This record gives sequence, C-alpha cells and structure tokens, in this order.
Amino acid sequence: MKLSIATPLSLVVDAEAAAHVRAEDETGAFGLLPGHADFLTALSISVVTWRDPAGAEHHVAVRGGMLNVRVGDTVEIATSEAVRGDDLARLEAEV
Repeated sequence: MKLSIATPLSLVVDAEAAAHVRAEDETGAFGLLPGHADFLTALSISVVTWRDPAGAEHHVAVRGGMLNVRVGDTVEIATSEAVRGDDLARLEAEV
C-alpha cells in the first residue's frame, strides 16, 4: 500500500509499497495491512513504523496529526512536524 507522511513544509515519506504500518492514537497502537477499511483517526505524539516488501522497518517520529486510510491501499498522514530515522531508540527518546 502507498504511504505518505507530510508536514506543511515537506513530504517526509513517499513510500509506494508499505507491507505494514503501525501508528498510535489515544486508544493505543494499531496496525494497518493492505485492504484495510477506510479509516480516519487523530494520531498521538508517537513513532510511526512501516515495513517495506523486503521486511526492513522504517520509522518517523510525528507530533500528532491525522491518519487517513483510503480504499484499503493508501495511508496518508498529515502532521505539523515529522523526523525520519531508522534508529528507533533515538526517535523514541526524541518523542
């Protein structure tokens, strides 16, 4: 599925093939797989993680925002601030 994470100033992530996305809202962490029902939620300040088709994990710290799943194959996140990095421990410390 396609994943995009955008701030008002830049497109931080534009991944064409995310096999799995993990995010967090006020109810806790949740996962999204291709084919997920349409979904809209307000994200908490947290780290968004996704896995590419090869199984590698990638991470972005977000300062809240809105997550929208459309047609089961597009995940869009709009946030005021995002920091990308593959060092999960460092990102969690930043958050």
